[in-house]
Amino acid sequence: MTLLHTIEKETGANPTVAVIWMHGLGADANDFVPLIPELDLAGLPPIRFIFPNADTMPVTINGGYVMRAWYDIVATDLGRQEDEAGLRASQLRVEALIARENARGIPHQRIILAGFSQGCAMTLQTGLRQRQPLAGLMCLSGYVPIAAQAATEHTPESRQTPVFMAHGRMDPVIPLARATAARDLLLQWGYQVEWHDYPMQHAVCPEEVQHISAWLRRVLA
Repeated sequence: MTLLHTIEKETGANPTVAVIWMHGLGADANDFVPLIPELDLAGLPPIRFIFPNADTMPVTINGGYVMRAWYDIVATDLGRQEDEAGLRASQLRVEALIARENARGIPHQRIILAGFSQGCAMTLQTGLRQRQPLAGLMCLSGYVPIAAQAATEHTPESRQTPVFMAHGRMDPVIPLARATAARDLLLQWGYQVEWHDYPMQHAVCPEEVQHISAWLRRVLA
């Protein structure tokens, strides 16, 4: 398996923490790079931010237009006709990035998976199935994909991983109810979830960035 193309930014020499941050549908690895200076990481250990590019594929809901996507979207109702094969294939690609960080000396316990929208779905698709606890899962404007399978496939070890979830109350792409349902599932399964919602649409807002920064400080302390 070839590794996904990535953009990497390090906040200092010899990073001891890695954040693998996945973009949304149709975006690319550059999407969240500008957010790093806004996170106020002073005093934290050196962090390697890794922004992978999803492969390109025709996306059904967009008329078969080819764009970067972690998996196909077949219907506007995201809970129906999910692209399970695509989700699982991308999970393997993300796990390969985790393994590369392990090989570079950063253990699971110092790796955060993060993502927005489709990237959030991939964060949960991958993070819930790990056999070792991660440092955290940062879940922005997304949902739990193939939730029926996740109910039986999530691991006891992953329940030790803290989860940050944030969503816009007026999100027209992934309705707030889909995100709160995901939150409630995770709580039911025994995860520790920090939840925030904001008066925004399918986006990231300044208050959310502050909450992400504070959460990073807690989980990396």
